Amino acid sequence: MPGEAVTPRMAPEEVRARVEAAHGLTDPAQKLHFYDRWAQDYDQDVAALQYRAPRLAVDCLINTCPGLAPESLILDVACGTGLVASQLQARGFLQLHGVDGSPEMLKQAQARGLYQKLSLCTLGQEPLPSPEGTFDAVLIVGALSHGQVPCTVIPELLRVTKPGGLVCLTTRTNPSNLPYKEALEASLDQLERAGAWECLVAQPVDHWELATSEREVAPRALAQDGFISGIIYLYRKAYPQPSADL
Repeated sequence: MPGEAVTPRMAPEEVRARVEAAHGLTDPAQKLHFYDRWAQDYDQDVAALQYRAPRLAVDCLINTCPGLAPESLILDVACGTGLVASQLQARGFLQLHGVDGSPEMLKQAQARGLYQKLSLCTLGQEPLPSPEGTFDAVLIVGALSHGQVPCTVIPELLRVTKPGGLVCLTTRTNPSNLPYKEALEASLDQLERAGAWECLVAQPVDHWELATSEREVAPRALAQDGFISGIIYLYRKAYPQPSADL
């Protein structure tokens, strides 16, 4: 009926509780312990959330750079159980490395058999375990948000990317994550102004995943379907500038 209030569709209550708990933890050790305990249920929970970021990020990467070779060496940062790698492999990319801070998440990823190499790394506290300029593309999907991976990890992503290589990042744009998004974009813009990379894409997405509370749903007509929004960024790393005395 016209004017009737519509209650946004939400993820199942048990899933909402786990996701809200994950977002609420800020101590890194507690956060990693939580993800260790969540690892076995993680895939089914994000499926219940209709979490679309892994597919959307890989689509953005491939559609923007269709010439990316199947033999490209790709790093999946905060790889979790391997959702991004599943999307990459389905599109013919097989040279995949992954890093994550949770040993149990890495066990789940290992069981999928998608990665040539998996490494344990506490993001934001340790450097990525790769030499400078190793990867043709680096992705970090779903981890750059309030209470998770800090913006300070961005230079590390850039460091391990080859000159001319690609860096794909995502974050949520729901109300509670907007301060983080602003800080993230300040970091991204600072690197672009310094000539470290160029932005190829900044793609807003309305249907990111189901909200875990009505407070997180944007106040507009689309909100009645219960989805929060997100954004995908894609950058190309700059080539070194020739020395002035050459």
